Amino acid sequence: MITLARFGTNDLDRAKSFYDELAALLGAVRAFDRPDVVAYKAADGGMLLIGKPFAGDASPGNGNQIGIQADSRALVDAVHAKAIDLGGQCEGKPGIRGDDPNGFYGAYFRDLDGNKLVIFRFGPPD
Repeated sequence: MITLARFGTNDLDRAKSFYDELAALLGAVRAFDRPDVVAYKAADGGMLLIGKPFAGDASPGNGNQIGIQADSRALVDAVHAKAIDLGGQCEGKPGIRGDDPNGFYGAYFRDLDGNKLVIFRFGPPD
């Protein structure tokens, strides 16, 4: 349903260093790179933009979160670990959420600007 999301940053070069490494793990590529915004595009066409706000300073939204679907639980684990390695903040270690062991497997983290993401796999273990 959602095919594009955007987060603000106050340091685009720092954000690129963080998201370049996560994108590589997920098989995403830079769709475009401008002085004010960078876009990462997944194979399914979904895009994540990281950029400077149009006005004022960037700040994370209270209650906002973007989810990125992974092909495997191992990839969920790897992306979460890489995000933390790169200076992100853990908001929930990888694991099953809910009662269905074949359902939602996710991990939560904040990027270097405090934006919250969840990397997840929905379905049985791979």
